[in-house]
Amino acid sequence: MTLAGFPLVGDENTHTLILGSFPGVASLVATQYYAHPRNQFWRLVGAAIGESLHELAYDERLKTLLQHRIGLWDVLAACEREGSLDAAIRHAAPNDFAVFRSRFPKLRRVCFNGKTSGKFAPVLDAAGYSTLVLPSSSAANAILSFDQKLRVWRDILSLQ
Repeated sequence: MTLAGFPLVGDENTHTLILGSFPGVASLVATQYYAHPRNQFWRLVGAAIGESLHELAYDERLKTLLQHRIGLWDVLAACEREGSLDAAIRHAAPNDFAVFRSRFPKLRRVCFNGKTSGKFAPVLDAAGYSTLVLPSSSAANAILSFDQKLRVWRDILSLQ
């Protein structure tokens, strides 16, 4: 069965975009980016921007991201996958990155949440964006501690 991803979160002031790979099962069920309670995304981004995002309701999280000129999306528009692991993704269809120029005239930096989405970094780097591959916020990425991940995640603000 083909799964569909979520709409792009951003506006005309978006300066930095964070791209994941594709929503996991918990996120698809909740129709919310990074809905799994063990995923550290909201804590990492919140700590990087000085906001307690993980304590806010989902709509407030998105609104706060936009206030900080940060957008959110995934590299894949659709795929087939059993479970939530990126390694299980099959028949993937990428999102249309050409929309960035028209929808986000102020976009300068694209960050990738993990190595799977980071495979698209050369494409966006070649398009003239500054790119940064971040350690995955997934609970499956247990090699690094929260603090080790946060040291790199703080770099999303370096061009703000």
